[in-house]
Amino acid sequence: MNVTVFVPRDAAALAVGADRVASAIITEARARNLDVHVVRNGSRGLLWLEVLVEVRTDHGRVAYGPVKPSDVPSLFEADFLSGGDHKLAHGLTKEIPFLKGQTRLTFARCGVTDPLSLDDYRHYQGLKGLEKAVTLAPADIVAEVTASGLRGRGGAGFPTGSKWKTVADARADRKYIVCNADEGDSGTFADRMIMEGDPFVLIEGMAIAGIAVGATKGYIYTRSEYPHAISTMEDAIEIARAAGILGPSVLGSPYAFDMEVREGAGAYVCGEETSLLNSLEGKRGIVRAKPPLPALEGLFGKPTVVNNVMSLASIPIILDRGASFYRDFGVGRSHGTIPIQLAGNIRHGGLYETAFGLTLGELVNEIGGGTLTGRPVKAVQVGGPLGAYFPPSLFSTSFDYESFTAAGGLIGHAGVVVFDDAADMLKQARFAMEFCAIESCGKCTPCRIGSTRGVEVVDKIAKGIEPEKNKVLLEDLCNTMKFGSLCALGGFTPYPVMSALTHFPQDFAPVPVREAAE
Repeated sequence: MNVTVFVPRDAAALAVGADRVASAIITEARARNLDVHVVRNGSRGLLWLEVLVEVRTDHGRVAYGPVKPSDVPSLFEADFLSGGDHKLAHGLTKEIPFLKGQTRLTFARCGVTDPLSLDDYRHYQGLKGLEKAVTLAPADIVAEVTASGLRGRGGAGFPTGSKWKTVADARADRKYIVCNADEGDSGTFADRMIMEGDPFVLIEGMAIAGIAVGATKGYIYTRSEYPHAISTMEDAIEIARAAGILGPSVLGSPYAFDMEVREGAGAYVCGEETSLLNSLEGKRGIVRAKPPLPALEGLFGKPTVVNNVMSLASIPIILDRGASFYRDFGVGRSHGTIPIQLAGNIRHGGLYETAFGLTLGELVNEIGGGTLTGRPVKAVQVGGPLGAYFPPSLFSTSFDYESFTAAGGLIGHAGVVVFDDAADMLKQARFAMEFCAIESCGKCTPCRIGSTRGVEVVDKIAKGIEPEKNKVLLEDLCNTMKFGSLCALGGFTPYPVMSALTHFPQDFAPVPVREAAE
């Protein structure tokens, strides 16, 4: 009897030995004359359990993890091919609490299918959205996306439908779809997981976007640090092209759309859409002044949709199930689901897709299990290296755009990085300024000079040099950067700095005073 075993090919699993685990299973099965078929799937996102090995049984998939190559013989001894009990067993995968509590729409197939199997993709409801899109008028597709309430998942939260309508209404001989996959925020890995674990959903979403706005060419711009994602996406594009999903006639329709992957050099500022477009054109990755907006004059001066991976990967489910289905998830003006990435000093790190509305405390303490060290949580940074630091006193904040804005923060790409009480928030504030100084494209003065001066001011505070005067100067500097910078790199750097200063003033006392207090 042939038994199917799933071993992830996701980079997070590879980093802890997934290839060696897969080889060990194949070798052990051969030695025992057992018929075992190993499928290299994407990750389920339970990163503390990687390598997570699953076995298909009559009752569903049974999970084992974290599995090391040395564990493989004992798994066979325990008859894991039939779901046998073992110290690494977690029962049915779908019943693991971390997974069971999620609402997986965008990540419904990630970790479930063979990423490069179109048959798998179709079996799990893939291409339904595109099949519907080719039967609709482009304006109707834009209207459906607008009605869904989908907002950009890359950070700004701008309504996706509004951006699409602007491009659709623009008159031009050529239009483009650009996927911003330059995932550079600390604690984020959702884009990579989709590209490695379910690449066809991104291809489908981009093809729908192309039909909707009249674009015939798409680009996925990602970073050189993602070799596995690049390889998987390129293979998936070739498969989709051969199957008629891409090309001069999408699914046999009158619409043409093709796409390719472009690799960036890892500049953080190229996550900003205009810097990204410059890089795509072969130019230095520096910020463009706006207006004109990329929706009107984007790539090569043509109307361009620039969307994040998560935004585009959400499109197929919206077209398949309808705008009202998607819109009904969430709270207030934050509709749909959001893939939250739990990282840092946390017991259960991983990807958790849920409707907007859980509190920050629920995510960190209940779902994430608190700190890995067991020490009290001191701060949580949401939204990457330019996100605000939230203390436990703000853990009642609802995870949605409006609530985070009201609390002085931003959701960004939904990366949640946890720090315990050993963290020094003055050093974290200094890091934010230093990070901005290193990553600045140099085009605007507030970002280029302000960040360098910021490091100097924080250092003076740490040394006890006129601390109160320099705190006022730091606040004034942050205000200048926030409102004077051309893009979000300089504009958002004040968030971590000011939140650290506001919520953790004790860490900004001169060093001798802090040491005496300890």
